[in-house]
Amino acid sequence: MAASVGAGWAGVAGYDWGDLDLIRARLNAGADPNSGVHHLGALGGRPLHFAAEWGSPEVVAELAGRVDDVDAEYDDRTALWSAVFADRADNARALAAAGADPWRPMMAGWSPGRLALAGPTPGLFPVPPGEPGLSEAEAAASAEARRLVAALGGLDDEGLGLACVAGVTAAKTVRRLDATPADEADVEALIEDPWSAMDDTEDGTGGSLMIVGVTDVPGGCVITQPWGYMPSTPGVTKRVSIGTVCYSMFANPKSGNQGAVARDGVVVDSDTHPGGGDAGGHLTAEEILAAYLYRGHAVAYCCAAAGLRPSDASPVAGPPGRWVRLPRRDYWS
Repeated sequence: MAASVGAGWAGVAGYDWGDLDLIRARLNAGADPNSGVHHLGALGGRPLHFAAEWGSPEVVAELAGRVDDVDAEYDDRTALWSAVFADRADNARALAAAGADPWRPMMAGWSPGRLALAGPTPGLFPVPPGEPGLSEAEAAASAEARRLVAALGGLDDEGLGLACVAGVTAAKTVRRLDATPADEADVEALIEDPWSAMDDTEDGTGGSLMIVGVTDVPGGCVITQPWGYMPSTPGVTKRVSIGTVCYSMFANPKSGNQGAVARDGVVVDSDTHPGGGDAGGHLTAEEILAAYLYRGHAVAYCCAAAGLRPSDASPVAGPPGRWVRLPRRDYWS
């Protein structure tokens, strides 16, 4: 999180929002409790929102007692929404005690209180009479998210390329890719040292990038590459998504999770951030719920979006059902 630079908040960043003495000193020195935080290039952010996500209940209570409106919105959400979305139940309780409204409608019909019903603390707020709560489909999605995240466990996905293909078997996926069985000796050498033959072509389609794993899972199949981005390239995802949908990602160690969606042979969304926790007002109700349920769990997000239901992490962590070699071709158009 970028340092705050405006209205007395210069240098305050990240978990500084949990330091009551620091925040109280800034407020007493004239820092604006309603505005002035600088984040990702935008000035005017509300301190209470950042404290709700990053800080402590004590700081939240201090700021809540000084702001003009505890339910003031920033970037389409209240501070209480930020606390709930970040699974900061302690901060959410402090905000509710200060008068924040858990049932205030916000994005696509969601309120902080209704969103909390889908999370790890569904009893966070008393449900008022007439509040419909979660639909049957939303409750099922929440239960599946808990199962799927637990099944995949603490998967280390750094550097991983992944494509989740709905309703298509591994065998059919291999045929769509015109792939052939990989040489066992080549695979063993790559597992030992994938960087030794990472690329030997000018267009980035050589060496170890041509070998991927393909594995059947309930609901479809996954294409994996522990050392590269090839499963997420358009040349792969467009071919395997014919008549169906494919959610892909590359866990780029330098820039984070880079996702894309291909549907029926066409890339319909790119530069997505699976597991990134974006819940802006431009998303649908289903997308907001998925962003919340899979915050910080990019692989699980892709699996769920494609309707895949792996029972454990082995289809992704490996070894895959089969190793195959892709043909040399243009994978970027």
